[in-house]
Amino acid sequence: MAKITNQKEQTQSDVILDASDLAILKLLQQNARITVKEISEKVHLSTTPVHERIKRLEQNGVIKQYVTLLDYQKVKKGLMVICYVSLKEHSKNAGSKFIKAIHELNEVIGCYNISGQFDFMLKVVCEDMNAYYDFHVNKLSQMENMGNLQSVFVMGILKETHQLV
Repeated sequence: MAKITNQKEQTQSDVILDASDLAILKLLQQNARITVKEISEKVHLSTTPVHERIKRLEQNGVIKQYVTLLDYQKVKKGLMVICYVSLKEHSKNAGSKFIKAIHELNEVIGCYNISGQFDFMLKVVCEDMNAYYDFHVNKLSQMENMGNLQSVFVMGILKETHQLV
């Protein structure tokens, strides 16, 4: 099975994070728009070392990107579905084709290569059940090499975070 990887991925041992780095990362995760000045005041360092640390964290791939998190309901993506997918064929080529196709589906906001009965878990958002039905029937089910597909509908989000430290 094709493994989803990024050539810039680094192992945990490649980057050493000290307490100040972790404090900076925590603040940036809480608010990516926080200024270097505000961070420096909270971590008790001057602005230059804070700026240099942030640049190093970006260059080393610890900070992958800055994003804006949206309210699903307010952007008309109120239906969230977890889709479990198994492929008919499990060659590297077949897995790569599936991954490429998934990247082209805007409804899929997360794709995870998993172990167990299924090969992939997709996090899908749509406006409503009719939109999901259209996605399921006309896009996902029509993909080459599609085996089994199971949809689980999210009834409520009790915890959702992107904070790692």
